[in-house]
Amino acid sequence: MEKENKMRNGDKLKEECGVFGAYSPKDAVQDEIYFGLQALQHRGQESSGIAVLQDGKVNCIKGMGLVTNVFTEENLESLKSDIGIGHVRYSTTGSSDLHNAQPLCMNFRNNYIALAHNGNLINAGELKSELKNGETVFRGTSDSEVILYLIAKNYERGLVEAIKETMKIIKGSYSLVLLMDNKLIGVRDLNGIRPLCLGKKEDTWYLASESCALDVIEAELIRDVEPGEIVVIDKKGFKTVKIESNVAKTTCVFEYIYFARPDSVIDGKSVYFSRLGMGKRLAIEAPVDADLVVPVPDSGLPAATGYSIQTGVPIGEGLIKSKYVGRTFIYPEQKEREAGVKVKLNVLRGLVKNKRIVLIDDSIVRGTTMKRIVNLLRDGGAKEVHVRISSPPVKYPCYFGIDIPEEKELVAAKMSIEEVRKLIGANSLSFLSIEGLKEGIGLNSVCAGCFEAVYPITIPKKSSKYLIEKK
Repeated sequence: MEKENKMRNGDKLKEECGVFGAYSPKDAVQDEIYFGLQALQHRGQESSGIAVLQDGKVNCIKGMGLVTNVFTEENLESLKSDIGIGHVRYSTTGSSDLHNAQPLCMNFRNNYIALAHNGNLINAGELKSELKNGETVFRGTSDSEVILYLIAKNYERGLVEAIKETMKIIKGSYSLVLLMDNKLIGVRDLNGIRPLCLGKKEDTWYLASESCALDVIEAELIRDVEPGEIVVIDKKGFKTVKIESNVAKTTCVFEYIYFARPDSVIDGKSVYFSRLGMGKRLAIEAPVDADLVVPVPDSGLPAATGYSIQTGVPIGEGLIKSKYVGRTFIYPEQKEREAGVKVKLNVLRGLVKNKRIVLIDDSIVRGTTMKRIVNLLRDGGAKEVHVRISSPPVKYPCYFGIDIPEEKELVAAKMSIEEVRKLIGANSLSFLSIEGLKEGIGLNSVCAGCFEAVYPITIPKKSSKYLIEKK
């Protein structure tokens, strides 16, 4: 696992997965699943997969890499079906290999189940031990496999009851799309931590992690799947079952800060305008005399626009991003990562020279990338560099699907803001407050555990970040 740890040493938090499902009473849907997954590619780049029903059996194709690498015109044609699900993965629990690629598929009792999961279970280790005592054999190391076996185990109660019983047992975050009994099923956890939405185009129904995946296939966003809701779609139409609970709806705040595409709408809130609002609020909380607002591309652009609108300081592309360079965190050595940043970003010297710059980004994790960007601007002739971050300092672990480094690696967990400022070499440094963050989004109830160590679900005392296999 040593090599894998090194590969993850980036300075951006990583998402977990994206899911997509489609059911049509008359048309093949495999191409739309393919395009939906492409639109969700930002949520996971390690593996991709599609599972469909054909004559009462599951046909699944999956592989390591991007959607465009895994699927061809030929193998998509072999997946021709009127019902199917898809998945893109970035592993949070379980290693990065084909055994953990999704959808996960299984035959049992003359039946079948195919499942795609976005999220992370905090009691997966305990449940896996119990299932192993019952002689269940696990093929991979992901927590998603636990959900698969629990639904199968309880299937004798009926499809919906099996899912409800599983939801009573599992703890954590999950948005699921499943194929069972010639039905497309969507499930969202009781807190609604991970997003899932429902769409429609003519007679075809869709489930997706984000609404941007519906836009690409010209489907209409109907609504978000509610926390604790089970959506069942088949030839009879659409029906829903809601598990009532007294827990609060707490969508992951990082969906709005960074993970989701800016053109998505999550729980009724535009991601772009949420980020714009964060930037405006940041300008109110942390103004500075400056000549130019410069976003870190592309993550800082909406917040930088909001900051510029609020302050009246013009915004400019002081940093130019190459669109043909891979993610810098995959490079195993520090020198290679530094070179990767220089190839990925370059300074527009004529714009920043002799200017007082406000540099805007959405977060700081380890601080290494921000330090290099500040140095790039200074080398390009910037007179001053003031860093403004449109989220609070990341200080604590996430147990619900974000690949946050160990607490000791989080720069804000071990340093004061002034110490971080000195580390990155900025003239000043300010983060958005938690109150300002919620105001910018327009939501009071969100999961912000990585900022304030207050989680919507009680974390077991013996819990480590990954409860089955720590990466």
